[in-house]
Amino acid sequence: MHPKLQVTDFERPLTTVDLVIFSVRDDELTVLLVQRTSQPGEPFPGKWALPGGFIDTARDRDLEACARRKLMEKTGVEAPYLEQLGSFGGATRDPRGWSVTHVYFALMASDDITPRPGGNAPESRWFGVRGESVRESLAFDHAEILRTALARLRSKVEYTSLPAFLLPGEFTLTQLQKIYEVILGRALEKKAFRTRVLAAQILEPLSRKLSGPNRPAQLYRLRRRRHAHIFSRPFGSADDPG
Repeated sequence: MHPKLQVTDFERPLTTVDLVIFSVRDDELTVLLVQRTSQPGEPFPGKWALPGGFIDTARDRDLEACARRKLMEKTGVEAPYLEQLGSFGGATRDPRGWSVTHVYFALMASDDITPRPGGNAPESRWFGVRGESVRESLAFDHAEILRTALARLRSKVEYTSLPAFLLPGEFTLTQLQKIYEVILGRALEKKAFRTRVLAAQILEPLSRKLSGPNRPAQLYRLRRRRHAHIFSRPFGSADDPG
């Protein structure tokens, strides 16, 4: 048996897990925010914030377990892609005391998600991303966290298959390219994009096609739904296919 550990007298900071949940809705990159309660004693009453909450030591075996629990509470579904962004801490980020938050970002298809209010959040809603932020002023240091998450996302989109996780299970190449363009904020050259994606063999063609005003489009799905593929070089723009 292990000897009983002695409890130290060190003060423990407030410890939470927060989520930056991205989706693309109506050809716009969006992030899910929750409205903070206006109950007495709660910091930043009525402000919008990233969803998250305190770690439950009885239920959460680790940080990722807490992140997945909070994600399920807020969206009702599991994220096909979840990545740890980093940790943010300090004596002034929360007026209640020294605090640290461990942040994850998730990518989800908008068709799968109905935001759920709950806990101390009376409302949750999708907000369009403008540049490096949203229109609203965010609680705590969540504006800084959002900027960090956006920089990580856009950097990785340049050379990975991450945008595919923002689509439903079945999609066309046109839909996939559009997601890339929404996140990167620029047009991509169609032929070069398709050649790169198909050559990587990350997509599995389906027997079905998507009907539309033009000829039916081939449907695909990811061969692996948990890991992003890394391309050998960044995607070029429509003016410079690279």
